[in-house]
Amino acid sequence: MFMGEYNHTIDAKGRLIVPSKFREALGDTFVVTKGLDGCLFVYDNKEWNAFEEKLKSLPLTNKEARQFARFFLAGAAEVEVDKQGRILVPNILREFAQISKDVVLIGVASRIEIWSRERFEGIASFEDMDEIAEHMAELGLGI
Repeated sequence: MFMGEYNHTIDAKGRLIVPSKFREALGDTFVVTKGLDGCLFVYDNKEWNAFEEKLKSLPLTNKEARQFARFFLAGAAEVEVDKQGRILVPNILREFAQISKDVVLIGVASRIEIWSRERFEGIASFEDMDEIAEHMAELGLGI
């Protein structure tokens, strides 16, 4: 399970240091793809394969299902960790997530999210957590 928040920078070539705690669980290669809310999702190979299987099981005749699969698969890239613990984030993914320099990596259970610092600060105020917690309780996640 991934958890924690780490602040890093991405260099001009698009290389990003992956925190060692995350690297241990991810392995030498893993998948980065477009995520929801304007971030990037990172999956280890086991989680990615399970996600791919779910995408494959969606009905081809359903337009939303096709768009959903297209969104995640078209932007997906297998990345490899170099000797300095960095990955090369493809330009198309950096543009999608508006990542230019300051980056926040957060562990979210089965995946890691990569955010531009600016975007993350815009969504991470957590001021409305009491209201959100009430809605989560309605979904069966009581604290």
